[in-house]
Amino acid sequence: MAGTVEPPLAPEVAAAGGLRTGWTTGTCAAAAAKAALVGLAAGVAPVEVEVGLPGGRRVRFPVEAEAPNRCVVVKDAGDDPDCTDGARMTAEVTWAAAPLLRAGDGIGVVTQPGLGLAVGEPSITSVPRRMIAAALAEVDARPVAVTFSVPGGQAMAAKTSNARLGIVGGISILGTTGVVKPFSTAAYRASVVQQIDVAAAQGAEVIVLCTGTRSDAFAQRALPHLPAVCFVEVGDFTGIALRRAAREGFRRVVWVGMVGKITKLAAGVMMTHFRRSAVDTELLAGVAREAGAPAEVVAAATETNTARHFYEACAAAGATEPLRVLCRRAAAACRAHVDGALEVEVVCVDFDGTVEVARG
Repeated sequence: MAGTVEPPLAPEVAAAGGLRTGWTTGTCAAAAAKAALVGLAAGVAPVEVEVGLPGGRRVRFPVEAEAPNRCVVVKDAGDDPDCTDGARMTAEVTWAAAPLLRAGDGIGVVTQPGLGLAVGEPSITSVPRRMIAAALAEVDARPVAVTFSVPGGQAMAAKTSNARLGIVGGISILGTTGVVKPFSTAAYRASVVQQIDVAAAQGAEVIVLCTGTRSDAFAQRALPHLPAVCFVEVGDFTGIALRRAAREGFRRVVWVGMVGKITKLAAGVMMTHFRRSAVDTELLAGVAREAGAPAEVVAAATETNTARHFYEACAAAGATEPLRVLCRRAAAACRAHVDGALEVEVVCVDFDGTVEVARG
């Protein structure tokens, strides 16, 4: 076959940090399906199978056969902290009148619009579908039904946003390149965009952007009238989320998080990872002075390079106005980021995610 074939689960080292890349659920599903079709057609499953990636590379995987037409490929996510690492992607293939993909145990099913898949379909995105079809075509042109399953897939899915997106019963079969990059920001970014698209498709009028699990839990308690689909964990991707929300026609955004990321937003930094930018201590000092804060709070702004120290000084002095000013500045920066297309309110919560400290 054309292309360079790599050895089974070749350990590929990323240029940055010496970390191994891995394989997506989509790649593993294509490999398992191809192996099961080989077994169905030949009566004996292969011990390994080769599939093509979207970019043209070809990779080879070891196969575990539970039956000639039921094969398993174990996912190796490399050094990415992926909840599906080690998943036993299982495919069972039978002859059919027309091509069909089914969700077995541990594979999610779509129950809400907005994902680009019909309600009732297995949660297999477009690129993996093409990979699966291409892998099957390399074996036999006759139509088949493929049922995918993953033991423990429901527990894995509980660590993802699937339930919020209306994907029930297990994990999704995903991937755009076939490869998982370690600590991939691309995957998280894609998840943020997808969640906003789903909320828009379901007619949501407000989107609530939360930086993590604690701020998300607080926001859902504080806004119980909003459906779960309105709440999106954006991590560090506030800028991406704001632009997507504006593009999808939202008019109002509530952003919920802690003082560190709020300080980044107030400085106009929309990608808030702590390694990407330092806290602007002069900004904090300016905020404190604008709020008429006590001298010890103004001093705290530049004593260290952490916003938390500033927050703790405000709390110790009983001075909440500087935090309100900070929230207002952050909200203004968010509005400017989308040229005023969104009404934005920023809510600061404490570090336990239990108490609202300020908003603006």
